[in-house]
Amino acid sequence: MNRMLAGVALASAAALMAATPAQAAITQAPAKPVTAVKKQLVPGKGVTFTERTTLDSGRMRAVFVRSSGTYQFSRSGLAASDITGKLNIKASDLADLGEGSMFQSLAKPERTIRIGTTSYLSGSVWAELLPSGKTWYKAPGGPPAGFTGIFGQPLNIVEPATLKTLFKNAKPATGGYTGKISVRDLRKVSAYYRASSPAKPSAKTLKSQITWRLSVNAKGLPTRLVTIVPGNALAASDGAGEKMIVDTRYNGWGGKVSIKAPAADEVTTKLDGGTGDEQESAENLDLFNLLK
Repeated sequence: MNRMLAGVALASAAALMAATPAQAAITQAPAKPVTAVKKQLVPGKGVTFTERTTLDSGRMRAVFVRSSGTYQFSRSGLAASDITGKLNIKASDLADLGEGSMFQSLAKPERTIRIGTTSYLSGSVWAELLPSGKTWYKAPGGPPAGFTGIFGQPLNIVEPATLKTLFKNAKPATGGYTGKISVRDLRKVSAYYRASSPAKPSAKTLKSQITWRLSVNAKGLPTRLVTIVPGNALAASDGAGEKMIVDTRYNGWGGKVSIKAPAADEVTTKLDGGTGDEQESAENLDLFNLLK
């Protein structure tokens, strides 16, 4: 299973880079989060989250990525983010893929700091490509959560336009709301989603429907968001009976947050690429096309 997941990680990196039923009738809808979240959008404030992504092939199901992070707000939405993601695999699971450190690095955490639209990437495969003495790669317009971000939560509820669009067709459910949104509509309103999934989608992908369920507290603030993404919405999948389930939990709404760019002397704007096996591994992963 873990070796299969490692294979999916490689294929997906390449593609990226080129509740319980109600027991009684609902008598009153829970507070809507659109207004509640908007009130939270104060500079210097934010929210933290933890996340688990599960892949379901129809025959088997397994946790694939675990992530955690912090969003820092601006008056209009998202000002900055700090996200760490890790594939749910060990180095020993990658033995069949090659002996190079590039492959082994897939078992290590990846961290992405994003200030505005500029990403700073560190750890995992990036560590193998950085010049000596540098720990961060600066990528203007880069992905919000690195290469693992393609498996992250596609619906960023901190974006007012995204949340507003979700609630155009939302339905009340026990403890929250449910709904659907097409990839086409999501790409139109969400800069976060476009940055996380830069690969040009096919016509079939654009029609794909992402199903979601949002739980809120008494104030209308989101506490949990579960999305089901069909396989044909993922660039690395043919979609035959496959789906991705992303479960995100939110905590600490309105807490003080200060996310800063890494120290300048730790940052580079050039990737080394390594030599020999490392260079070949990077080309196989198509990492150099992620940030073009």
